Amino acid sequence: MGFEDKKVLITGASRGIGKATALAFAEKGAKVGVNFRSNLEEAQKTLAELSRDGHQLFQKDISKKENCKTLVDEFVSHYGRLDILINNAGISIFHEIDQVDFDHWTHAWEETFKTNLFATANMAYCAAQMMMKTGGGRIVNVSSRGAFRGEPTKPAYGASKAALNAMSQSLAKKLAPHNIYVGVVAPGFTETEMAAKTLTPVERENLLRESPFKRMARPEEVAHAILFLASEGAEYSSGTIIDVNGASYLRG
Repeated sequence: MGFEDKKVLITGASRGIGKATALAFAEKGAKVGVNFRSNLEEAQKTLAELSRDGHQLFQKDISKKENCKTLVDEFVSHYGRLDILINNAGISIFHEIDQVDFDHWTHAWEETFKTNLFATANMAYCAAQMMMKTGGGRIVNVSSRGAFRGEPTKPAYGASKAALNAMSQSLAKKLAPHNIYVGVVAPGFTETEMAAKTLTPVERENLLRESPFKRMARPEEVAHAILFLASEGAEYSSGTIIDVNGASYLRG
């Protein structure tokens, strides 16, 4: 999976799965645009860890639709083209229907969909406009097993990822004649720094029991699947959703 001189934009790339994906692309020779919303210190650390040179930070809150176009325009202005877009940015807000008031409930749905679905759709639109001018490209969207198994404590998250899957497959059909290939990676719970800080011992133990591997996914394992879908030779996998959940949830 060589990506020499490919220009790759990754949203939410300062930590977790986004960071692991940025590291993997850089190691393969790509020039990586690291998008982040607010944590400049973390983004700078990620940039410093990328192998080779030619990488760039792009600070934009893509939940605001005007920033999606600006981000893609700035990336193309800097690199000349956009070959691969990885839509990784996402949020998750707890809002159990029997525990929260109406304002909390509506806020959770609005904010979750703004980032997890609308921003992904807007980024895909803006990227596709550029890719159609340059002969094609690849878009990989990061979903979740929650799109299939349900998320009772954060239903907006599961719903947003299910919608993302449907949107991705619609775009895979529509963009194929333009040599733009769209894929999805659906991780289970992933062992990130954020997970380490927020999980209680009981929550962690319950998560470990979900997979026969008795562990969570590593960010590098999710990145491996993302790189496959973005690679040359994976064109006929357009529209595919790859599960990376350690057999913790199996779809029929």
